[in-house]
Amino acid sequence: MKRHIGTSLATTMFASAMLALGIGAAAADDIVIGASLPLSGPLAGFGSFQQWGYKRAIDQVNKAGGIAINGTKQQVKLIIRDDKTDPNATASNTETLISRDRVVAMLGSCTPALVNAGALVSERAKKPMVTGCDPLEAFKSVRKWNYVWDIFFHEPELAAAQFKAMDELGAKTDKKLAIWHDNGPDGQVIGGKIWPALAKEFGYEVVQNAEFPIDNSQFISIIGEAKSKGAEVVLVDAITPQAIAIRKQMASAGYTPKVLNIEKGAEPVQFAEALGKLSDGIMVGGYWDPTFPYPGAADLAKAFESETKLSSSQHIADSYAAAQVLLDAIAAAGSTDPEKINAAIARTDKSYVVGPVKFDENHTAKLPIVSLQWQGGKAVIVWPKAAKTGDFLFPLP
Repeated sequence: MKRHIGTSLATTMFASAMLALGIGAAAADDIVIGASLPLSGPLAGFGSFQQWGYKRAIDQVNKAGGIAINGTKQQVKLIIRDDKTDPNATASNTETLISRDRVVAMLGSCTPALVNAGALVSERAKKPMVTGCDPLEAFKSVRKWNYVWDIFFHEPELAAAQFKAMDELGAKTDKKLAIWHDNGPDGQVIGGKIWPALAKEFGYEVVQNAEFPIDNSQFISIIGEAKSKGAEVVLVDAITPQAIAIRKQMASAGYTPKVLNIEKGAEPVQFAEALGKLSDGIMVGGYWDPTFPYPGAADLAKAFESETKLSSSQHIADSYAAAQVLLDAIAAAGSTDPEKINAAIARTDKSYVVGPVKFDENHTAKLPIVSLQWQGGKAVIVWPKAAKTGDFLFPLP
């Protein structure tokens, strides 16, 4: 397993961040693209992967000579500002990138709260933005978008994945289900609405549905209630620090359900590294893997792991693809005019590292869903069977 970000790598990542932050003025003929990312705060794990994906796509274009604007090749400059996992900072950073740094287009942050905060600023300024890391229903619920485009998964499909996996993989339980979710936009949608409806559809009894603040750190009472009610299946939607705390506190309480699924927070490798063996058997929905038969999928993961000495993440793929879509649109427009770039994004119809990307009338492009399970520090695909890279571990150790 690749190591977590330690002191030496932190120094390297800091240096990389300084370059990405665009310290020093852009050349007069540079094509300037901006992004506000969580490089610190609870979602820093996600932001580091996104920064790498964005930067790789732009570096590749620059090494190939840049993008032709009105017949003349120009280099692309990426300016990234740290939003510190704060939606207010995301909005402020986006304002600065547009008004002061004069970006021609934007790339998004991560999770609905951050992405949508920046997207609303881009929308008002009529600056195109391409993003991943924003579940499609949460994205569509904000407004009818004209300048912002989202490549990610569809919440109902992700929410249904683990029910389908348990059914098709023969996970025998008492059908008693506990749902724990934060009060963020996606937590409320998935945990508050979609999971309860799916539980009824698949024949599960919801014995507990607990909502908690997104910055909560104590889960003992929630865990105790689920344990007392005999829930053998627990579904959680929480960001990574809370997801780690939940698993540790479950272990301390001696509560081991047969199935534990943690969406969002269990996705980055930092989750498994923080928990060690306690992460084994935990499931999480997925939308990308290096084994997928898409152009450059395996090479992207190899490049990341070779450069950083870290395990790769799905977020290197959605960020890399989002940047490629935007860069291709600028090239197709042959212009830095926002309206022409936006029109070119709308015409996107191409296979990328995440698969075919073609935006619908809601400015969304849906990615396929798989069910992942942490095993020995690695996330393996256990469902659907046609895509699996490992055997289903059941029950939870």
